[in-house]
Amino acid sequence: MSTSKTHDQRMANMTFASVYPHYLTKVEKKGRTKEELHQIITWLTGFDDKQIQNQIEKNITFENFFQNATLHPNAHLITGVICGYRIEDIENPLTQKVRYLDKLVDELAKGRKTDKILRNAPSEGNHLTFFTKH
Repeated sequence: MSTSKTHDQRMANMTFASVYPHYLTKVEKKGRTKEELHQIITWLTGFDDKQIQNQIEKNITFENFFQNATLHPNAHLITGVICGYRIEDIENPLTQKVRYLDKLVDELAKGRKTDKILRNAPSEGNHLTFFTKH
């Protein structure tokens, strides 16, 4: 699905600081925590708590936010519809990344378990070990 140039430009110019309080309010209203919010932001972007706060204090745009981020290799596993757009079909890379974050926040607010939200592949942590007798 193609987004308009106006929509993509609006996403690029929007600041993380202007959206972050809405993310926090949304998850806290549903009984989730700031720590859980930061966990999903960290998973997606590689930013730790201090770096997240720095992005807020510098009033950084989403364009710069994602330029500074190290996107998780499993981010492409984030699929579904958010704000009327099917995430996997969004052609503009920046708009897609912003919608990745929106989708993760939405899933957290809806009560989805964190390990499911983080889309860790079996080789990354939650893997099974099989023992065989010789």
